[in-house]
Amino acid sequence: MSEPGFLLNGDVPGRATILLAHGAGAAMDTPFMTAIAEGLAARGLRVGRFEFSYMAERRRGGPKRPPPKVELLQEEFRSAADALACSGSLFIGGKSMGGRVASLIADDLWAQNRVRGLVCLGYPFHPQGKPEKLRTAHLAGLRTPALICQGTRDPFGTQAEAASYDLSDAVAFCWLNDGDHDLKPRKRVTGLTQDQHLETAAEEIARWVEAAV
Repeated sequence: MSEPGFLLNGDVPGRATILLAHGAGAAMDTPFMTAIAEGLAARGLRVGRFEFSYMAERRRGGPKRPPPKVELLQEEFRSAADALACSGSLFIGGKSMGGRVASLIADDLWAQNRVRGLVCLGYPFHPQGKPEKLRTAHLAGLRTPALICQGTRDPFGTQAEAASYDLSDAVAFCWLNDGDHDLKPRKRVTGLTQDQHLETAAEEIARWVEAAV
């Protein structure tokens, strides 16, 4: 951790940076987040991870509170983007809720020429078991180039469900066969592992970022 509050991988000047936030219930240093960060760094990217204040409070031994209102999380993400020193192009995103929060501020930062794109890992298109409560309204008019890495059987938005969503042409997908919300497939069905899907996601993200810078 070479900057206060951030976990950095591939911290080399001039590299494109991806600033990632965690999901609602897990911290920035989970095996999932670490594998993605290390995979991207191995492919020439600089990755910064940060925690929203409610999660940082848990780390300090505070109560296990749920995430606050999304408007507060948006402001915290903006503050993190302001605080992270970055000499190359900046991309923002995250896992599940973290990616959703990034998507809500992306166009403002894009209009200011502060970010080059958005990366979401397991986007929560709707609450689990409530496909009618979509979180896609802002994605219909999204201008920021976006890549969503999604498992085809993600209970927060499957590939079949996403085919019916009204999404901007700026949104591209990397579909991971049989992956769940953590991109984990059923090995007995596919012969694949979560680690393989995380490697595929890292490869696709790196390729997409290279094309965007």
